[in-house]
Amino acid sequence: MIRFLIVAVALCVLVFLTSSWWLPALGWALVRDDGPAKADIAVVLGGDPWGVRISKAGDLVREGYAPVALVSGPPGFYDVHECEPEIAWAVRHGYSQAWFIPFPDEARSTQDEARILLPELQRRNVHRALIVTTDYHSRRAARIIRATEREMGIPIDIRMITAPDREFHPATWWRNRQGQKTVFMEWTKALAGAIGL
Repeated sequence: MIRFLIVAVALCVLVFLTSSWWLPALGWALVRDDGPAKADIAVVLGGDPWGVRISKAGDLVREGYAPVALVSGPPGFYDVHECEPEIAWAVRHGYSQAWFIPFPDEARSTQDEARILLPELQRRNVHRALIVTTDYHSRRAARIIRATEREMGIPIDIRMITAPDREFHPATWWRNRQGQKTVFMEWTKALAGAIGL
């Protein structure tokens, strides 16, 4: 029993002493940013209440990386699809309405969204798309979209573009409650997806 307690205490001390390495690694492992490149379209994934995703997509269009942004609009509050207030918000913040195409859908998850968006991109003859999502969601979204591409046989060159979240910072996420919740939820979803749930 004493040997077990010594090992347990030693492990706890080791975990504490190495936390400056593995805590940021847990945050950065969620992020995948391929960087912008010329594309046929930008795609804004749903699920952003703060406007960081649509702002990033607007910046990409303004900078000439894509001619327009398709804005996914899952159902939201009061029977309004998210793309409607999202585009209105972007216009109020100085982006041109002509840069955004609303795409109301019934997606309830990133996987649902991929199954709805990929055929739409194929219908629009898109060969390369910039997929814009929040940084903490980017690696998992990329994995889901690529798996769905293979499953549906719709090969599109996708580049993940991250929009920084207001409260999640990969290098310091554990210092605020929202960052802690975000990391917990994303890792839970990633692990659930890995085992097929």
